[in-house]
Amino acid sequence: MRNFIISLLLLPLIELIIFLLAGNIIGITETLIIVIGTGILGGILLKKQGLKAIRNVQVQLNQGIMPGDAILDSFCVLVGGLLLLFPGFLTDIVGVIILFPPTRRIGKNLLMRSIQRKLQKKNRVTIIH
Repeated sequence: MRNFIISLLLLPLIELIIFLLAGNIIGITETLIIVIGTGILGGILLKKQGLKAIRNVQVQLNQGIMPGDAILDSFCVLVGGLLLLFPGFLTDIVGVIILFPPTRRIGKNLLMRSIQRKLQKKNRVTIIH
């Protein structure tokens, strides 16, 4: 949890440094166009893929199937779309990676392993002699 908070505090600083470097390399106008464009693209992708993911959850529920994978898909689409909405290059890159289906599968697998590890830690039984 501490690492997450530190990362959250460092992210704006890193984004600002990348933004300034990009402004120096490609120009301020081009940098602003890219940041605004990815924000708009993020909103469009979030709406399109988010609705698709929600429909998939509904279809699986209607078929009596537990929609675990579909729920993870929906979560990844939500996180990826939100990252694209935030201004910055680093968040945009991570957002695109999460929204792109082949790399999303990798992310979902990592997320599932993390959840399983946390559940196993909570369910450990300690026997004291």
